[in-house]
Amino acid sequence: MSLNSYHTISGLEKAFIKSLFCCVFTVFSILIFPHTLKSQISLSLGRTIEIASDSSLQAFTAKNLYQSSYWGFRSYKAARLPSLNLIMTPIQYYRDITRRYDSETNLDIYREQQSMYSSGNLSIRQNFDLTGGTFFIDSELGYIRNFGDNVYGQYTSVPIRIGYQQDLFGFNSFKWEKRIEPLKYEKAKQQYLYDREEISESSTGYFFDLAMAQAEYDMAMDNVASSDTLYRIGQERHKIAAISQADLLTLRLDAVNAQNSLKNAEIDLKRAMFSFVSFLSMDKSTKVRLELPGRPKELDVNADKALMYAQQNNPDFIGYKQSVLEAEQEVDRTKKSANFEASFTASVGFNQVADNFSGVYQNPLQQDVISVGLKIPLLDWGVRKGKANMAKNNLNVTKLSVRQKELGLEQDVIMTVNDFNVQQDMISSAEEALNLANMAYNNTKERFIIGKADINSLTLSLNRQKEAQKNYISSLKNYWKSYYKIRKLTLFDFEKNESLSVVFDMEMNIK
Repeated sequence: MSLNSYHTISGLEKAFIKSLFCCVFTVFSILIFPHTLKSQISLSLGRTIEIASDSSLQAFTAKNLYQSSYWGFRSYKAARLPSLNLIMTPIQYYRDITRRYDSETNLDIYREQQSMYSSGNLSIRQNFDLTGGTFFIDSELGYIRNFGDNVYGQYTSVPIRIGYQQDLFGFNSFKWEKRIEPLKYEKAKQQYLYDREEISESSTGYFFDLAMAQAEYDMAMDNVASSDTLYRIGQERHKIAAISQADLLTLRLDAVNAQNSLKNAEIDLKRAMFSFVSFLSMDKSTKVRLELPGRPKELDVNADKALMYAQQNNPDFIGYKQSVLEAEQEVDRTKKSANFEASFTASVGFNQVADNFSGVYQNPLQQDVISVGLKIPLLDWGVRKGKANMAKNNLNVTKLSVRQKELGLEQDVIMTVNDFNVQQDMISSAEEALNLANMAYNNTKERFIIGKADINSLTLSLNRQKEAQKNYISSLKNYWKSYYKIRKLTLFDFEKNESLSVVFDMEMNIK
């Protein structure tokens, strides 16, 4: 084709040739420079959530908080088991001047003393939650040696001793720990699951923010190409007086605005891309192309069931129970500390003393110890009573505050379920509106090319198409955010009809 013949063809054919050339150039670039696309990956919503749940900073924080609570609970469980302890003083040496009583002169005098002492105690202890006491079995061995004018060594032993000790009428910390510690761990576990679902919800937000930016950029690119083509067609039609000068200027203005919109869309796309890859802890140079999820299947979530699962599983509800229990614990502590304190210790065993090691375990003598201690507050100016009353008032405040928070959380669950059920219908409407807008724009564009539609109809149709595309993506975003928010609030998978806590426990047992 010669240069003269190229100038004689119509504007529509010129636009077609230009588009064909761009396609050929793009394919050529991909074949010759494939490395330019290596850094671009394709991600779906599900894969995005998987990456975020594994690699994001939010996921790392949630895992470490759970691990901390897990080991705290393990420590509590270990404290309920018998403990074996060895307490030793391998060597203790004294060389000093000390006061001693001289029986011959009936006087206290200062004498030089030089001695060495060693001891060891091996004990087994078991806490008893019901009474708050502690059973123990122990064995002791000691040795002392004096130096100086009278060198003398002696052994002492307690081969075995069995005993029990506890506070009488006092605060039983073991009983309260048995009620609170499992609840604290359950809350920590549910909080971890809650945080994972919150990561899913956050991932959905970042995903659709980027999807919207990519859609707007794609629409801006199409708009640039379309505006340029329409302007060239308008120039040809203006030559034959098919359109006015004002319409031609409007087409030119649309082409310029399309270029400006493309630049703004590119800036927004870069920002959304940076936020997306940063959230996933990916390399900042990574380019991602998102795959929009299809139309979700119909899922009917009952508000009453969602509220029931939230009350059972939501960590906030469990935390409210914990707060009330801890306030009741403080009332019990202060109430019992306001009365007199009493302690009791009893033990029975054997002991012996000898000049040599073999003799210290021969013919042991019985050792019996019974001890009762009392601490009676005679005058404290109402300090203990005041603390007890403060604890009661704090318990009442805690119960009122917890009830108010429960009502707010219940309302949040119900409203989220209602929003979710509405969003399913809105997706259907938005999808239908998008299809109609695309058909209307394509039809108006074709009619404009053949001169059967004016510029105002074309512009209006284009704007409706853009708005329908945005509404469709927004509807998808709202649906999936509501979906994961319901999962977060209830910790229940309504699609599979299973508790996330039960699934987590099964996974932990498998591991």
